[in-house]
Amino acid sequence: FMGPGVDALSVDFRCGVDVMTTETACLSSIWRTDGKVREWLALHGRAAAYKELRLEGAACYDGLVRIDLSAVEPMIALPFHPSNVHTVAEVAAHADELLGEVEEEAVRLFGEAGKGLRLRSKVREGGVVADQGIIAGCAGGTFENISMASAILGTWKKANPAFSFSVYPASVPQAVALVNNGATERLMTLGAIVKTAFCGPCFGAGDTPAHGALSLRHSTRNFPNREGSKPGEGQIAAVALMDARSIAATAANGGRLTPATALDWDSPDLRVDLKYHFNPEIYERRVYNGFGHAEPETELVFGPNIADWPEISPLPEHLVLEVASVITDPVTTTDELIPSGETSSLRSNPQRLSEFTLSRKDPAYVGRAKAARALERARLANPDDAEAVARVRALVDVCTGQPEVGAMLSGPQPLRRVGIGSLVFALRPGDGSAREQAASCQKVLGGWANLAVEYATKRYRSNLINWGILPFLVDADMARALKPGDFLLLPHVRAAVAGGEATLLAALVHTAAEKQPWAEQVVLSLRDLSEGERQILLDGCLINHYARTRGV
Repeated sequence: FMGPGVDALSVDFRCGVDVMTTETACLSSIWRTDGKVREWLALHGRAAAYKELRLEGAACYDGLVRIDLSAVEPMIALPFHPSNVHTVAEVAAHADELLGEVEEEAVRLFGEAGKGLRLRSKVREGGVVADQGIIAGCAGGTFENISMASAILGTWKKANPAFSFSVYPASVPQAVALVNNGATERLMTLGAIVKTAFCGPCFGAGDTPAHGALSLRHSTRNFPNREGSKPGEGQIAAVALMDARSIAATAANGGRLTPATALDWDSPDLRVDLKYHFNPEIYERRVYNGFGHAEPETELVFGPNIADWPEISPLPEHLVLEVASVITDPVTTTDELIPSGETSSLRSNPQRLSEFTLSRKDPAYVGRAKAARALERARLANPDDAEAVARVRALVDVCTGQPEVGAMLSGPQPLRRVGIGSLVFALRPGDGSAREQAASCQKVLGGWANLAVEYATKRYRSNLINWGILPFLVDADMARALKPGDFLLLPHVRAAVAGGEATLLAALVHTAAEKQPWAEQVVLSLRDLSEGERQILLDGCLINHYARTRGV
């Protein structure tokens, strides 16, 4: 981020923008630094950490997006993705058409359950009336945003008790500063509910909107189910992302969709009301900072819901993988791969958390994956396990004319070299947050591979590798060939990974809904794997890799 427009942005505002770069699949973002950054670091007791970052001479870029900040209008991202963006004025003017498109998308995403979302019923008297407004999290709940929102809410035009308005400061020090500058008192007096610093509204653990409701939020994401609704159980709501100021303006206008530019309000005094004071005692009294002075003698306390990771095997010589799920949506989010909200209390219990994998997108996935995992556990306990041997032999026998597949069962106790597990196919998986559980839960259930036309983010692909899941790329036509219950046989997969091969041949055995199983040869790509990534895959996961390299 560079250019004269940066000068006009406070560090508070820059932090909010920076958080949102994650939603464009960026791994990181770089801002030039200036006097405002120096002051901000000094305010937090980190003056010595300041370094100047600026361009020196000419530079070449893959692309450039130039934004005239003075021309930016208040905008809104309609369900079900942060990229579904329109100006607030456009939505107000064409509400029936645009909300109708969201209703159609809901039916496409959720089937019959999607018909329960009747957003066009929110169009009343030529405007759009929302049910809920929330300012929250690292992107929205900043000191500056909430101070501005309190000033806007002071222009209250029309009361509407049916419109709920909640505010979550991004941190406790900011919450204290908002008390000191009067913003908290003003908000609460005018009907807002001010809550403690909490990420809940971003992932559905707080202020879950009612069935059929329209929620306006200044938070990070509005993917399907993100806010906690459960379409699979018939409960569905819609979340639209909007700036904090316009949410406050909407609240001041009784819940009627209103851009902040449409109301007359006095901006807080930059030198007084927006002068942030950081109180370090809040953290010093409550937060243990172990950086540089660890206390290894201190015993960790584990509750009954904290469990170890199951043992993970190194990559076998060959693999037999059941197709446990086939997802043909244009994009699959990490929230659909492993839902948030109801799973938040299970983050430290890998086995129980894995039970929720794909629960909102493909409830049958867990059962299929467990069935394949049961065969693998039986194989590991006894390579001559009759059921495992019979199942693998039956699949191999279908692959006539593919001698490399037949070689999988050569020699004594062949199942010592043949791993059994599952895989997930999705067109473009991994959009959204960097939640590693989207990959780790598949691994806990015995997953060994993902098939994708493209990975939505580098982070999700990296998470797959770190959990020993092969990130294969395939042609889009494979989506029409795959069905849950089919099997993919990968002969000599370990040698292919170790040898740096970019592609490998596999056998796809069609068993689902077929009277007679049949096989075809398919090409899988492992392009762009670094030497380090290949070694992690060979070791089975990053945990195994660290243990091996450190002699544990």
